[in-house]
Order: sequence, then structure tokens, then C-alpha cells
Amino acid sequence: MPELSRFYGIVIYMFVKDHPPPHCHVKYGEHIGLVNIRTGAVLEGYLPRRALRLVQDWLELHQAELLKNWEEGQKDMPNLSKIEALQ
Repeated sequence: MPELSRFYGIVIYMFVKDHPPPHCHVKYGEHIGLVNIRTGAVLEGYLPRRALRLVQDWLELHQAELLKNWEEGQKDMPNLSKIEALQ
């Protein structure tokens, strides 16, 4: 599970060849959630409100890069790119 970004104690991962819809995995402390890249909604798991808001802000800034990584992750030989942290 490649790590894409890390900020404010939040770690963003993406599995290759993962199931739709396009999403990323988010870990914040003991909390884990799957977040829809297009909508910012939590698909599975739980993230505290503050962490979720930071993730949603980051998603808004980097949605195109995340979707590109999602498409790349569906290939047989994926090469996922790191994405800038939230400043």
C-alpha cells in the first residue's frame, strides 16, 4: 500500500488494483477511513471531524493528481506519485 502523502498526523495511502469508486485510505492515529476522491465522503471506517476536514481540503487541492494515481494504480505495472502535503 504505497503512501502518497503525510501531514498533521494524517497518512494517505492508495492500494493498487483496488475496487471502485476511486478512493484513498486515510490513517489518523487509531482511526482508519476510506475516502471518496471525488466527493470527500467517508466510504468506510471513521475519521474525526477535524482530520476529515483536513483530508477534504487536501483532496480539493490535489483531486486531479489523486485521480491520475488511481488510474495508474489500475495498471499491471503501476507507478504512483507522491503528492504534496497540506501546508
